[in-house]
Amino acid sequence: MKKTIYLDNAATTKTSLAVVEAMLPYFSEFYGNASTVYSLGNESKRAMNEARDNIAAVLGAKSEEIYFTAGGSESDNWALKATAEAYKSKGNHIITSKIEHHAILHTCEWLEKQGFEVTYLDVDENGKVRPEDLKNAIRPTTILISVMFANNEIGTIEPIREIGEIAHENGILFHTDAVQAFGQVPINVDELHIDMLSASGHKLNGPKGIGFLYIRKGVKIRSFVHGGAQERKRRAGTENIPGIVGLGVAAKYAAESMQERTAKEIELRDYLIKRIMDEVPHTKLNGHPQDRLPNNANFCFRFIEGESLLIMLDMEGICGSSGSACTSGSLDPSHVLLAIGLPHEIAHGSLRLTLSEETTKEDIDFTVDKIKDIVAKLRSMSPLYEDFVKKSEK
Repeated sequence: MKKTIYLDNAATTKTSLAVVEAMLPYFSEFYGNASTVYSLGNESKRAMNEARDNIAAVLGAKSEEIYFTAGGSESDNWALKATAEAYKSKGNHIITSKIEHHAILHTCEWLEKQGFEVTYLDVDENGKVRPEDLKNAIRPTTILISVMFANNEIGTIEPIREIGEIAHENGILFHTDAVQAFGQVPINVDELHIDMLSASGHKLNGPKGIGFLYIRKGVKIRSFVHGGAQERKRRAGTENIPGIVGLGVAAKYAAESMQERTAKEIELRDYLIKRIMDEVPHTKLNGHPQDRLPNNANFCFRFIEGESLLIMLDMEGICGSSGSACTSGSLDPSHVLLAIGLPHEIAHGSLRLTLSEETTKEDIDFTVDKIKDIVAKLRSMSPLYEDFVKKSEK
């Protein structure tokens, strides 16, 4: 049986055995509803509060500022829609960036249809928001700034401290989508002036279908899901106790292992980048060369289609992803790659590889060797590459 080399950890991660083991009792042994008063329900409530404490500790937040959701997309929707509703008497202007996850961009598009105005900030060639552009975009009617902590495609870490300071100085709420960053880089919500933060369990070896929204005490936003009085009357629905327990364990482990784990990822990531850039010609590294997530490497290979590369890598047992959305029925390449200034024909040849603590140097060597062979094969069938070679020889 062919070995699987999983290098798509930005899409989802494997739920760790420790997380699974922690969750199991809450399916069939401690299965009580946390809203009940008897001891079986009290055990569920206790476990939920422990998970809340673990997550708050990672962020330097208070436990009562953590609200559990079904994942990052719900958290993003809640932060934007509820803020728009709660603060519309103050203004109707929101600022975000052009490289946000679609959970933010599509929510902003929906808000525009409700009469809100949205400014989509440009980014530089490395995918960074310019603080000066943010300052210039602020209006008297601006009520919210939402900029992701780190980009899910190219890995660039945004200047969150500067953004938070600008928001704070202007009395504007600041939300960050930290789905990719939580558990991968240190985050302190007070030091960074973050008022709301979204995260998701399945990006840090936790379970799918669980996430949270950090809401700073004093931020007056209402429920997004209406019904019962769960989550201190801010998020109705019987709590997903197994998922919450798993998220709490994953968050605690991510914090405790962060320094050693990410040091290893950075070493392997940089080795991967060096080999690709040295050995595969006509290749571009996307994202900031230093200020990037520890496990992220994103490339564009000229004269090929990213989807073909992905399919051929899969045949070799290698899982990666492409910045192009062609596989989902769109003919347009990634909005992120276009935002950093790449032309369509180059953006279509993208490949994102995201590592985990289980990734080995042997995995990287095998992957790079296969990429070299596959790219050469695809280019040999490309009329564009043939024309390029002929022109270069003249």
